[in-house]
Amino acid sequence: MVGSQTLNPPRKSAMDRLPDQLAPDLRLVFVGTAASRRSAELGHYYAHPQNRFWRTLHEVGVTPRRYQPHEYASLLALGIGFTDLCKLGAGMDHEALKAGVDVAGFAAKMRTYRPATIAFTSRKAASLFYRQSTGKIALGRQPPRENFPTCFVLASPSGAASDAWSIKPWQELADHLRNKKS
Repeated sequence: MVGSQTLNPPRKSAMDRLPDQLAPDLRLVFVGTAASRRSAELGHYYAHPQNRFWRTLHEVGVTPRRYQPHEYASLLALGIGFTDLCKLGAGMDHEALKAGVDVAGFAAKMRTYRPATIAFTSRKAASLFYRQSTGKIALGRQPPRENFPTCFVLASPSGAASDAWSIKPWQELADHLRNKKS
């Protein structure tokens, strides 16, 4: 398990809508595109009441109980961290991403912190990282990349993406994490 100290403690500035929650050697880091307006306002990841993120984590067994968005920092104790590809924008992707995406910065962070597994919380986030169109991104475990953690692409838990919802890739991620413990 990782230490309880983060290398970059949560801070809120005009330049950072939702601070990273990262530490060395986490078992899992969730990666979104950008903070929703609600998350940016509250300073909590996946904070919109219609978002399935927290409920799904518990349903598939990634967490031992259902956490609330304001408890996101306590997931470090479970080896789980959070970041976004766009740290400056907030809102729906078409609005937030106008602020820019830092894929190289994200990749450098992952190489520095070295999590065992990365989970993109939408095809859009994965498409930005892999530089492919969203339609070409498959849900689930991704082909391995040299010197990079195992990656999964999850169906977006956002209420705005309800038409494309599937719990299957989330369960695949949970099964992978359980198998890594064995």
